[in-house]
Amino acid sequence: MKILRTPDERFANLPDFPFAPHYCEVKDADGSALRIHYVDEGPRRANPVLLMHGEPSWSYLYRKIIARLAARGHRVVAPDLVGFGRSDKPAEQSDYTFERHVRWMSDWLVATRLTDITLFCQDWGGLIGLRLVAAFPEKFARVVVANTGLPTGEGFSAAFQQWLEFSQSIPVLPVGQIVAMGTKRSLSEAEKAAYDAPFPDESFKQGARRFPALVPITPEHGSVAENKLAWKVLEKFSKPFLTAFSDSDPVTKGGEMIFQNRVPGTKGQKHVTIADGGHFLQEDKPDEIADAIDKFIASTK
Repeated sequence: MKILRTPDERFANLPDFPFAPHYCEVKDADGSALRIHYVDEGPRRANPVLLMHGEPSWSYLYRKIIARLAARGHRVVAPDLVGFGRSDKPAEQSDYTFERHVRWMSDWLVATRLTDITLFCQDWGGLIGLRLVAAFPEKFARVVVANTGLPTGEGFSAAFQQWLEFSQSIPVLPVGQIVAMGTKRSLSEAEKAAYDAPFPDESFKQGARRFPALVPITPEHGSVAENKLAWKVLEKFSKPFLTAFSDSDPVTKGGEMIFQNRVPGTKGQKHVTIADGGHFLQEDKPDEIADAIDKFIASTK
């Protein structure tokens, strides 16, 4: 497997992102070594808050949430998925599968020895993060899901169909602009450039290109069976489980009810709706999200 690595200078002087990089190496089944980057802020003895990003963003998405939670005494860990951010990037779209992503991040989770985790996950951070919860339920103390799902081949929205067609056909994938299109507030040019930073050219974007086509929206997609098995675990997951979807995301609107209806840990929780938040609600309402996570942890200790 040919692997690309974004030069460090691409990440110099990004606005509001002063965090030191941390790295963990995992091995693919074919023997290839992959370096996964993660932010690790706050006191190491504190129980970790794990923030998982989706498509086509990276841990930069959580910069303000990281700072706010760390200042309140939480250990905050935010990895970059393989193909994104400062993590290594396999060079071919065929290198990326749902199951490979789950395996890579499972190996990272084991290697980092995180326990008593509070997970916050959005977009593909949920698709992969919830698979981690299903595989290692003993490692997770509580879960917060936002603008995400765990699909098992039952169809898709018109908004997702538009995104799928756009992502697979546009010659140059404008990553920074895509993130900006998914927010309610206007991103600065420097912020959009920070989302473009991991990708010096189109050859680095094969993971970002591939993700939309990997969402298991039909019975014929890969990982349908694996996600169904994961749901069987989640349907017995009685630890605290909070939904914090935004009110202005056409792709995942209403998705919180799937979790509230199926996951026992959602019962009795004070679920949150993030007002005036787009798909990338972390950009629109970082303080509200950090406060919701902090309050959720405090109320469920």
